[in-house]
Amino acid sequence: MSPATVDLGSAYAACRRVNARYGRTFFLATTLLRPDQRPAVHALYAFARWADEIVDAAGVTDRAGELDRLERLLEKAPSNPILHALADTMRRYDIDRALFADFLASMRMDLDVTEYADLDALGVYVHGSAEVIGLQMLPVLGTVVPREEAAPHAARLGVAFQLTNFLRDVGEDLDRGRVYLPQDVLGAHGVDRDLLLWCRRHRRADDRVRRVLDDLVAHSYAIYQSAEPGIGMLSPASRPCVRTAYTLYRDILGLVGCEVLWRRVAVPNARRLAVAVPGAGRALLARVTTRATAHRTPSRRSRGTSSGMSG
Repeated sequence: MSPATVDLGSAYAACRRVNARYGRTFFLATTLLRPDQRPAVHALYAFARWADEIVDAAGVTDRAGELDRLERLLEKAPSNPILHALADTMRRYDIDRALFADFLASMRMDLDVTEYADLDALGVYVHGSAEVIGLQMLPVLGTVVPREEAAPHAARLGVAFQLTNFLRDVGEDLDRGRVYLPQDVLGAHGVDRDLLLWCRRHRRADDRVRRVLDDLVAHSYAIYQSAEPGIGMLSPASRPCVRTAYTLYRDILGLVGCEVLWRRVAVPNARRLAVAVPGAGRALLARVTTRATAHRTPSRRSRGTSSGMSG
């Protein structure tokens, strides 16, 4: 099947279904984007989810081979709906292909690396698993400053989200044989893998584990703080989406305690709505204001803002 026979609208719709099914908080935030931006974000998410499923899903016998195959498919004219939508997104927004290679490099680390000595070592993994996601998103979101000025903040926000996921998913990651909590932080409080497993197995808290989590939560809050100025560098229509995701993911940190070892914590629906509804109002106002400004000065464009995409 050639890519010409793949309906682009159907390809993007497939990506949207993946995002809606797996990216609960992220999908909620994407509803605050302009309709023309959403398909690209769904495509980026669906690709990342595909790679993640190769690494973590049951029934994949040759994970390394499947990741290699996925990377080869990126270089070809894709007939797969997700890759077809992704190729269109990459072309429309001029997204650097190297960002996807870096992402897949970190996914390969998950096949062999089960722990990280310190935050610097973890940072090597997080570059590909998180920083590049922020950089992939940036051209779609658009900026009111040169893109390179906003890029470090976008990367930091990706790191903040990733660290939040690590803290929320400690128990699930243990089941996969991985510990993303740095070994030096664990060791400083007398915690090792066996203690984490004991807490998970017996659903019991431990003060030493609590202190580890408190240290890493504080570190993550600092990353959020350093990323926050980048939200104001985004195009006005994109800020409500990113602000909503920023707030809801950051809220997860306030729920992190020893119980993450045996259950998945989540922001309550009431809080999600309390954040998302005002965000929707701000998103609508930003669209109206942007349209009015464009009508008055149709030839003027904010420096660094990406072009739109229908779909």
